[in-house]
Amino acid sequence: MATPDLNLLVTLDVLLAEGSVARAAQRLRLSPSAMSRALARLRETTGDPLLVRAGRGLVPTPRALELRERVSQLVQDAEAALRPAGKIKLKQLVRTFTLRTSEGFVENFGPALIARVGKEAPGVRLRFVQKPNKDSTPLRDGAVDLETGVIGMATGPEVRAQALFRDRFIGVVRMGHALSQGEVTLSRYAAGRHISISRRGLDKGPIDEALSTLGLEREIVTIVGGFSTALALARASDLIASVPERHTGNLRDEMHSFSLPFFTPEVTVSLLWHPRLNADLAHRWLRGLVLDTCAAMR
Repeated sequence: MATPDLNLLVTLDVLLAEGSVARAAQRLRLSPSAMSRALARLRETTGDPLLVRAGRGLVPTPRALELRERVSQLVQDAEAALRPAGKIKLKQLVRTFTLRTSEGFVENFGPALIARVGKEAPGVRLRFVQKPNKDSTPLRDGAVDLETGVIGMATGPEVRAQALFRDRFIGVVRMGHALSQGEVTLSRYAAGRHISISRRGLDKGPIDEALSTLGLEREIVTIVGGFSTALALARASDLIASVPERHTGNLRDEMHSFSLPFFTPEVTVSLLWHPRLNADLAHRWLRGLVLDTCAAMR
């Protein structure tokens, strides 16, 4: 069965509204003969004459009367779908957005972001889910609206990205710790007892790789899965936590932070989303809020 020409819906809508081939042709800027041919195609497609002569004019058939309201609504819906989106009414927006992030991002930026969302769009709810890997499938299949993190090999090539901030590793100890006094040299840092952070429970990470190039190795006492856990342990012990600076700003209150005495590369933390949501006004608004929140917390 051949697919109907959907352009005929507009023609049918105008014909049924005008009840005249001549007036419909004028409205659609067609010649009367072109409109007559379009009516013939409509009659063939629907299997109904649609408009029949009565005296000097045309009157709709019962089938045409049945179709008139439905066709009009279809045309209006199609025009609305193809029209650029209007201004979003945030106060009336009711929607749940799912954000896939690290726990450090939620703990440090979450409170300010939630407050901004509640003020501008009280009907919007944020759902934060853990990020065990960099696989882009959740973005692709719509399970996740936004994601934060460092772009990696597992990030899908179609995923859109916008840089949020650059981050670097720093050392953190409790107030009164030996490293809270004086210069933190490479030998003093390496001689301490350390907390390693790995979501996958790995024994070695970027810090260990950087030390290894210098011929050094640190003593790892424990391995934890997140920044807040590492900082809680460092706050209550003589252990040293090495964490991303921007990700942990709020979590390091009343602790001593110091620059690492060796080079570690900075990382760019980005906001990621699938291109199908690029033009969605509500999604665009939320992306802007995330960017503003991160920029404000320097």
